[in-house]
Amino acid sequence: MGSGVSRKLKPDYTVHVRTGDRKGAGTDADVFIAFYNERGERSRDISLNCLWKDDFERGDVDCYPVSRLASFGPVERIELWRGESDDDWFVDMVEVEHEVTRKRFVFPVHRWVRADSRLNLKKYDTSLPQDDDQQEQRKRELERKRELYQLESKQEGLIPQVKDFPVDESFSNDYKWDIVKNKASLMLQAKIITLTTDAWQTLDDISELYRGKLPKPYGLENWRSDKEFGYQRLTGCNPTQIRLCTEIPEKFPVTDDMLAPLLEGMTIAEALEKKRLFILDYEILKDLPCTDGRSICAPMCLFFVNKDRNLMPVAIQLSQEPGEDSPVFLPTDQEYLWLMAKMWFNNADASFHQSATHLGYTHLVIESVAVATHRCLSASHPIFRLLAPHFLYLIAINTRALAKLVSEGGWVDRCMGIGRIGMFEIIKRTWARWSLDREGSLLADLEHRGVADPEVLPNYHYRDDALLVRKALHDYVSSIVKHYYTSDEKVKSDYEIQEWGRIMAPCSEGSPGHCGVKGLPNDGKFETVTDLIEVVTNFIFISSVGHAAANFSQYDEYGFPPNYPSFLFGRPPSDKMDRDEKDILSQLPSKDMTVSVMLVTQLLSDRGTNGLGDFEVQYIYDPFGKKVVKKFRSDLKKIGAIIDERNATREAKYPYLHPKEVPNAISI
Repeated sequence: MGSGVSRKLKPDYTVHVRTGDRKGAGTDADVFIAFYNERGERSRDISLNCLWKDDFERGDVDCYPVSRLASFGPVERIELWRGESDDDWFVDMVEVEHEVTRKRFVFPVHRWVRADSRLNLKKYDTSLPQDDDQQEQRKRELERKRELYQLESKQEGLIPQVKDFPVDESFSNDYKWDIVKNKASLMLQAKIITLTTDAWQTLDDISELYRGKLPKPYGLENWRSDKEFGYQRLTGCNPTQIRLCTEIPEKFPVTDDMLAPLLEGMTIAEALEKKRLFILDYEILKDLPCTDGRSICAPMCLFFVNKDRNLMPVAIQLSQEPGEDSPVFLPTDQEYLWLMAKMWFNNADASFHQSATHLGYTHLVIESVAVATHRCLSASHPIFRLLAPHFLYLIAINTRALAKLVSEGGWVDRCMGIGRIGMFEIIKRTWARWSLDREGSLLADLEHRGVADPEVLPNYHYRDDALLVRKALHDYVSSIVKHYYTSDEKVKSDYEIQEWGRIMAPCSEGSPGHCGVKGLPNDGKFETVTDLIEVVTNFIFISSVGHAAANFSQYDEYGFPPNYPSFLFGRPPSDKMDRDEKDILSQLPSKDMTVSVMLVTQLLSDRGTNGLGDFEVQYIYDPFGKKVVKKFRSDLKKIGAIIDERNATREAKYPYLHPKEVPNAISI
């Protein structure tokens, strides 16, 4: 007898059902549940039906009293199913509350309940596959997921993405993510409606754009400063490329005479020995094909840490081949010539940032991992439950961005010098050398670039704050993983994890459908608990901290084009003739392009999800896991206080990795 008949009786339990907040989640089907107690006894079939409301609507929580089970006891397992109807039903969670003891028995679902099968779920629904007594159910679910989530490279050499967009990945509120509509709305709010001529007359003219509601970007006030140019490598949106210079490349013919006024009495050899020189070399941009035949330079820049502990640029060469038409530019050169050299270097840096650091190393890498996770790990798997909050809306924003921004003739083609052709080529070149155990690991990356020591490279706020959050992430992941994997043998015996590693690793000849992630332990064959902890920590770090560092300072950097130009007209300077303001203006983006860059980077700098640890969807409900999550949130709160204290005394504030400012997922 169903709950509809038993309403007049005193209820023994109340069933709380939360329908998911996603497209098509609700159902009009008849829904049923059965309980299993500690003794393995099964209750009668219980109908979940509310006669006075339209239940099981998207995002709703519905409650149903259940009577005539007074001596049934604690509920250890449920069976959930639905009748025939034209719609499916996505359930987030079922809670069964005992009316006398007030104990709640929690059953996370996070699945579609289909008409052709019944779901059997244990309390907390978290187990390794080898320990699960519902092997066939797991197998059927993963077979369905593999049909939905397939990997495909959109172009040869690009990072694999999902082949066809799964409806499960849709935004819950589509309107919020309409980039074109939001850009138009922001334009009206900022009162940027008509622009007379399309060319800037003076640099001060650009400042007029910020008289509306758009804030003044940080770069507006600081773009001429060499000290701020150095800070861009440490606290800007591309802070992962600066590296210790151990020797001057032969192709970069700087001399002691050139740098004498800049090295505080040291020779180049002495500065190298004292670890005071740092370098950025964009050789990877050499001969880059770009949209519409445009060109970009492949520059080098040498930096020096001065006595005030500031990272200062001391030499820029705008090509990989030295010569009369590729001089070394110096801070001692004429003002506008030096400004122009810095602009062209930043144009290259910005091109690498948007293509590799931002799109490639965060959005696309994690999409590939997300697809592999859906294909290989059951929703009941503890590693799935760890990773799932960090995939929220990722595939949706990637699909939207590629369609709206990186499409042929789209924003990237119009507002970035490299265009989509250059962007895809940078991704191909960098993906060929990217490795999870180097670029994808904060600790290894800092060591590899020689920048781990604060005494060697001071004021590297990205490093200092990222290390704090990474430690909290590692502790969080380690506690959860060790709880389920009590030995290395359990890792080796977990066939879902082993398949996950196999799919993520580069494929063998004639075996497509892999992510192609290099640098996995043992080429994807997980053998130790430690290896699994490192990989999961790195993926969550990239999804949260890595993306936050690359994304949320975009408006401050790009919002004033001379500071960090995504597009420059003409060609880089090839001589040392004096330049003036008009020469600078002639190379800057047009008014229309400038407005578009401002508005899009402002939109992209918006936060898409809650702060780290404040999960939009809860996946972990077991008592131990909840304690670990609570500690994680406490650790993040302490880290936030430390970063607040640091920023109170920092000359260049760095708010971007404050845990409240770091979203859980790449959703913008």
